[in-house]
Amino acid sequence: MERQGFLFKDRLYLYMIIILLCIDIASKQAALNLLTQGTSQSFIPFIDLFLTFNSGVAFGFLDFGERLFSNILMVVGILIFLYLLYLLKEESVPSKKIALSFICGGALGNILDRVPDGFVTDFLHLKINDFSFFVFNFADASISIGAVLIIYLELFKKDHAN
Repeated sequence: MERQGFLFKDRLYLYMIIILLCIDIASKQAALNLLTQGTSQSFIPFIDLFLTFNSGVAFGFLDFGERLFSNILMVVGILIFLYLLYLLKEESVPSKKIALSFICGGALGNILDRVPDGFVTDFLHLKINDFSFFVFNFADASISIGAVLIIYLELFKKDHAN
C-alpha cells in the first residue's frame, strides 16, 4: 500500500509540471496571437503586455541574439531540467517537491519554446511608474516562484523534515 501512495504523490508532481507547462504554452500562444511585437498595452498595475523575443536566459539576461549561444543555453537547460527531475524524484519533503515542480514546469516551457527558432516568447513587462524592470513570461514566473520557495524553506524552515 505504501508503494501506491508514493507513486500517486510522484504523479501528482508530474501533473503539476504538465499543468504549468500547458499554462505557459497557452499564454505564449495567446501573446503571439493577440499582441504586436514592440507595442505596450496596459494589463494590470505594474505589468503591461509587451511582446518580445529573448535568446538569452530568464528575464532577458545574456540576450545576445545569436543562435549558437541560444543553442548552448538550450542544451544547458535540458541538462539542468534532467537534474531537477532527479532531485524531484529523490526529494522526500512535499513542499520542496512543489517548489521543484514549479521550476521544472517553467524550465520545460522555456526549453520547448526555444526549440523552433532559438528564442523564448516574453510578454509580461514589469514596470513601476517609468522604471522598467524586465519582460518575462509565465515560465520565468514559475521558475522564480519555485526558487523563492526553495530559498525560503532552506533559510527559515530547516526543521521542516522533523
